[in-house]
Amino acid sequence: MTKWLAKWLVATLLVAGAVYQAWPSGPVRHPPGVIAPREPIQATVTGGRPIAHNGFTIVPLARFEVEARVLSTERYWLWRAARLSPVDLALGWGPMSDQQVIDRLEISQGNRFYHYRWHAPAPPIPRDAIAEHSANMHLIPASTEVWRQLKSVRAGHVVRFRGYLVSARRDDGWRWDSSLTRKDSGPGACELVWVEELSFTRQ
Repeated sequence: MTKWLAKWLVATLLVAGAVYQAWPSGPVRHPPGVIAPREPIQATVTGGRPIAHNGFTIVPLARFEVEARVLSTERYWLWRAARLSPVDLALGWGPMSDQQVIDRLEISQGNRFYHYRWHAPAPPIPRDAIAEHSANMHLIPASTEVWRQLKSVRAGHVVRFRGYLVSARRDDGWRWDSSLTRKDSGPGACELVWVEELSFTRQ
């Protein structure tokens, strides 16, 4: 085998692997009923020690823990934000983890936002309940193991993770701050999460 052919085969395998990882999988379905009943847990941090990470300074704002159903996933590759947080998960808990509710919503992600809409005259649950029991979260893997697991998560999985809600900064003045409440919506309402531990199940 020539060196040129060997290099071509390696490049082809790398591209094929990247395409496989990026290719969307169908969502996991569940029987009717709430499968992630608990509210996210948050505790304010004072004097949190900054973390240096990939050219960013990560400042912990609150200890954070969540168990939720994955409504949608979205990978990002471009711009500095993707270097810090390469994936967003749209998550639902309480009524927003119920298959009967999700089946009546059209859910999508893009441009670091999570969107939902319905086609019936009214949403399956009140709009305030949708907003307060779901969120788009920008995730920062704290380790290669967390990143490996995160790449396998797909819609319908029940994901559990612990870490911090954070503010990310760079020396040139760029800054990205997490929301600190689940009751907001629109620009600035997403959580920016430094994820230290992560696991997921289909149920």
